[in-house]
Amino acid sequence: MFDLHRFPPARLHGHYPENLLTESRLEHALRAGLGRLPLAATVRPSLLRRLAKRVEQAGEAMRLLDDAELAAVACSLKPQLRQSGLRRDLVVRAFALVREVASRRLGMRHYPVQVMGGFVLLLGMVAEMETGEGKTLTATLAACTAALAGIPVHVITVNDYLARRDAGITRPIYEFLGLSVGTIVAGMDLPSRRAAYACDITYCTNKEVVFDYLKDRIALGNRPGPIQLSVRRLCGKGGQSALLLRGLPFAIVDEADSVLIDEARTPLIISGPGSEVADGEELYHAAIDAATRFDEGAHFTIDHGKRTLELTEDGKGLIALLAAVLGSAWQGMRRREQLITQALSALHLFKLDRDYLVHDGKVKIIDEYTGRVMADRSWELGLHQLIEAKEGLAISPRNETIAKISYQRFFRRYCYLAGMTGTAREVAGELWSVYRLNVVRVSTNKPLIREALPFRYYKSVEEKWQALGERVRELHETGRPVLIGTKTVAASEEVSRRLWRAGVQHVVLNARQDENEAQIIAEAGHAGKVTVATNMAGRGTDIHLGPGVKELGGLHVIATELHDAKRIDRQLFGRCGRQGDPGSHEALVSFEDEIFSRRSKSLVGLVACRCGGEGVLGRVVARLFSDEVQRWMQNAHFHLRSELLRFDEQTEKTMAFSGKGE
Repeated sequence: MFDLHRFPPARLHGHYPENLLTESRLEHALRAGLGRLPLAATVRPSLLRRLAKRVEQAGEAMRLLDDAELAAVACSLKPQLRQSGLRRDLVVRAFALVREVASRRLGMRHYPVQVMGGFVLLLGMVAEMETGEGKTLTATLAACTAALAGIPVHVITVNDYLARRDAGITRPIYEFLGLSVGTIVAGMDLPSRRAAYACDITYCTNKEVVFDYLKDRIALGNRPGPIQLSVRRLCGKGGQSALLLRGLPFAIVDEADSVLIDEARTPLIISGPGSEVADGEELYHAAIDAATRFDEGAHFTIDHGKRTLELTEDGKGLIALLAAVLGSAWQGMRRREQLITQALSALHLFKLDRDYLVHDGKVKIIDEYTGRVMADRSWELGLHQLIEAKEGLAISPRNETIAKISYQRFFRRYCYLAGMTGTAREVAGELWSVYRLNVVRVSTNKPLIREALPFRYYKSVEEKWQALGERVRELHETGRPVLIGTKTVAASEEVSRRLWRAGVQHVVLNARQDENEAQIIAEAGHAGKVTVATNMAGRGTDIHLGPGVKELGGLHVIATELHDAKRIDRQLFGRCGRQGDPGSHEALVSFEDEIFSRRSKSLVGLVACRCGGEGVLGRVVARLFSDEVQRWMQNAHFHLRSELLRFDEQTEKTMAFSGKGE
């Protein structure tokens, strides 16, 4: 039954609200048995439409009020929401109020579909809204209503740029309603972070909020409780005031599939200076040198789906032979095998300008989902130092893990969790299985007229780049703006070189060139503009069409490589054809692309030889094969996330039994 009253604000007050309840044996068995089967949606579209109509009706009276009278409505609504909770009639009034304020302060009145999305968020579900439908504005409905009820709200997005942008856009709404808004971005000091989390609504990235939570856990040493906080205050250690967050009350996760699914493959770790072994630099260089003598297949195997590497018996034997001449540091069997495995990973699994770049003599990790550099992040277990040795850089000190948590375990600790994204249906089962989040599809405000052109397949990368240059030049001559999406920094720079040779003026947006991101995105929809971008332009970015571009056919998007998940391709294609605008998209794919290299070479070669992208039948077979490869990769990633979650749950139980914190 649809019931907003199940969100009592009182539960979200106190020392440090978070959900630390563990699953019962029955719940765990059901989740394991049902796997990714989602629960039937508990809210019907017809009901959402009726509620949106009620908000529209309530808003008619508010249109007649002046600003002072509208502010008085907000003041009177606050105590009612705090006393009665999120009662349906109060929520309808709150939504109507926010809608009117947005109209006056931003010149944007929420569409009925955005109102429907706001109700989905307040119900603790994931609203699947097509890209371009205004999720930033949709979030303000749920965020303002919860904040007026006294519930601290975290609006979580995928990067600093979007956190700053969304907080800046929506700030006038919050301030009119007497609500404070803070922003958390990389590089902020602790007092500034504490002040931002103390606001009614805080915009932050997923990584920043997780690391700040881990800092709180380190400060507390164990699970926080009122007695422990009181003791800390009596001992002069600051109690609650020494912590960064006020707990985990209510989170609205933007790009929920990216944050909760894609990035859940890697745990978040806080590390500190470790006790580096003597001659550490020499050891890492020796390991890289030794690893070059190992042959794939004979000495080690690679699982490209899981992106892991395993030594064979012959490989272990070769390590033993090398250890005899490498010195005492190589005498421990487990230690030397781990070192060589990490060295082989550095050589074969981690690529320059794909997984990392070198800047100012340091290795900078690139976030594969956002395309951005992750400042002050490093790989663990000596991998970072081995990559530095591989690139001939100075070796940085090795750190030791102090605190660690997975995204799955962290986000399940929010008392109430909601999300929004344009691409959730493919992972609806996993969202329910892991987070107990249902996905509710919200219709578009205007009919979509985006045109999907057939994918083009080529036998070699060289053929693909030549075809791309010709295609871009052809579109550029018509005056249409073009967005070219690439998976890596290296690919974006290769495309750039090809376009310069073809005489096509363009701009590049990647982790190495991100200073003018806002300006590049703002101009990408103007006539004659050609933009080459990594995933930085794939999520959350609004590309508005310039004068006369609609008549030319709108923005054209070209994907130069398929991602592991179709959802990420759809995110890129969603940059065009927004809010009823015209637009089109296509993909130029080579059978030498990385995604195909992870499958059987003989099978890929057979498809490439027989299809080659020529003829209708060839294109259909090639598309079916690429779809199968993406499904295979998605399943591999799902199993990897499942293994991480099982390991994390076992670790949590072990730590709870031992009395240790995270």
